[in-house]
Amino acid sequence: MDNQFSPRKVPSVCSFRYGLSLLLHVCNSIIMSQRMCLSLTMVVMVNSSDPHGAPNTSTEESLDVTKNPVYNWSPKTQGIIFSSIFYGILIIQIPVGYLSEKYSIKKMISSALFLSSLFSLILPMAAEGGEAWIIACRAAQGVSQGSALIAQHAIWVKWAPPLERGRLTSLSLSGACGCGVSLLWFLLFYDDPKTHPCISVSEKNYILSSLNQQQSSSRTRSLPIKAMIKSLPLWAIVFGSFAFHWTNNIMLFYTPTFVDSNLHVNVKENGLLSALPYLFAWSFGILAGHAADFFLSRNILRLNTIRKLFSTLGLFLPPFFGLCLLHLSFSFYSTIVFLILTGSTGSFCMAGLLINGLDIAPRYGGKHLFLVSKLSRAL
Repeated sequence: MDNQFSPRKVPSVCSFRYGLSLLLHVCNSIIMSQRMCLSLTMVVMVNSSDPHGAPNTSTEESLDVTKNPVYNWSPKTQGIIFSSIFYGILIIQIPVGYLSEKYSIKKMISSALFLSSLFSLILPMAAEGGEAWIIACRAAQGVSQGSALIAQHAIWVKWAPPLERGRLTSLSLSGACGCGVSLLWFLLFYDDPKTHPCISVSEKNYILSSLNQQQSSSRTRSLPIKAMIKSLPLWAIVFGSFAFHWTNNIMLFYTPTFVDSNLHVNVKENGLLSALPYLFAWSFGILAGHAADFFLSRNILRLNTIRKLFSTLGLFLPPFFGLCLLHLSFSFYSTIVFLILTGSTGSFCMAGLLINGLDIAPRYGGKHLFLVSKLSRAL
């Protein structure tokens, strides 16, 4: 495959394409932290001694109320608040999928990250206003986050050479500063390597030449909706994405609650233990991306086999270790080990189904990806 890419491959160290992947990684880490922070603070926001919302009159808990605001939200209400962010993500996917092909990705992502950060800052005030206000705020934050997450898929159509797509994507996805990073994104990112003022000529030629075949006439073709609906590979990605997002989001929202109710640690230790699965997920995601590109570049495995292998690992291992977490945990440390493995092994999907859309339809960029994401979440 290497002989079709001319000129020779540009080293990755200090390259703009890897710098872009790191910048996207920071953006995604901020988005995920903003999405998860409420899950951790919910442990101290809610009157946990009374899960059904009845008033508590004990002296000790009355003292806690003076330190932290306590809301009498039932588990059902908490679940609605957690999930409300996906209302916005679901609504925004269709317009963002199309707009990402027509407007500047640079402006879309920087604006979306800024708004998501702004809504995160006003969440405490929304909580004081009541359940409806915090649900509305989270839904609006979901609109912003959905815009950033969907629009960034179109970036790698122009910036990722095919043989490096796995590692670049996994590096970017592996996780009040959000406002600052949104400005940094606006200043540093350019929609196309051709327009970047600082990229070296050799790296620019390498990226453009490696993408030359797949980008031919990409702007002139309409989205083949009927063919996509009849496509078995598309539906495999849809159902796989649904399973991945379901498992990942359940772990994301309920890990702090699980740690609080089963391990009985303070909120600082809870935050550390809840973050450990995502530290390992970041490592596993990068490892998977590099391994996938290594197998492909050395012709050890076919591309189809690579995507199936990592998709299988990412979908099978989390529920397996989840069952171990529930039935085989016999101590504090075994619980932590199984919790980490349950929350982190899904990252293997980053080198599988989460990138597979760019393999089967790169010329459509963000358009087909919004449909995959829309269908998977609608299920």
